[in-house]
Amino acid sequence: MPNLTTFADANASFDEAEFVILGVPFDRTTSFRPGARFGPDSIRQHSFNFESYDLETGVDLSDAKIHDLGNTEEFGSAEEMVRSVREEVRSVYAAGKIPLVLGGDHACSPPCVEAYPENAPSLGVLYLDAHMDFRDSYLGDRRSHGCSSRRILEKVGARNIVVLGVRSVSREEVDDNRSIGMSFVTAHEIAKEGIAAAVGRALNMLKTERIYISLDIDAIDPAYAGGTGTPEPFGLTPRDVKFIFDQAAPRLAGLDIMEVSPHYDNGNTSALAARLAREAIVRQLAARKTH
Repeated sequence: MPNLTTFADANASFDEAEFVILGVPFDRTTSFRPGARFGPDSIRQHSFNFESYDLETGVDLSDAKIHDLGNTEEFGSAEEMVRSVREEVRSVYAAGKIPLVLGGDHACSPPCVEAYPENAPSLGVLYLDAHMDFRDSYLGDRRSHGCSSRRILEKVGARNIVVLGVRSVSREEVDDNRSIGMSFVTAHEIAKEGIAAAVGRALNMLKTERIYISLDIDAIDPAYAGGTGTPEPFGLTPRDVKFIFDQAAPRLAGLDIMEVSPHYDNGNTSALAARLAREAIVRQLAARKTH
């Protein structure tokens, strides 16, 4: 029997790995439906559903060098989580590896970006989310999942983050951003202009050498990914996100997949998250062959 507490095909040691998976079972800033703390292990379990060979690229993940660090401890506060995740991910970057972080609510994303080394190639962030997450503080917590793009912007700067797929914002966020100038591409624009044009526009905004992708699973329409804390209709399709991963793959510095709450569906969302994590690895490996 496979060890379902480890991501499928994660058979390499840390030292030999090129990709390192870390789970963060934390959802204490969730503001609607809790349960994302169960996301990392559910995603791992569903990862065993898939063949290791990828038909489109010819990449076989059984040949990939993947290591699973397991889960962080469970934390009492967002500040504790941030400090710990930042240190864990910093060690992954320092070893020259690509982190793939499984959450957890979206509060777990900023420390993954904050861990990026100052002396490394320049970093931009593609932030895929139904929501802008741009409040300075939410429910009294500056580390809430509702503030995550704002915290990331404070690390990389307004020119180096693009929110993609947004379709739910507060008036406060829109007003604040008029003076700050974070770029975003709405789900409605994507539907009108097509995913290729929209993603091309977003990637052109990011002039950085490397790109970190933060995927809140609610960026995807709840018809496909209903197992999440704050489902929002009129979203992206799984194939849209697959395309985004493919286009960003040559510059991929790291990835997180957040807000999978497995108890709200029959495993559909966990399976999709696992497949997308594998897709990110496959596309990055395939990009190396062509660049």
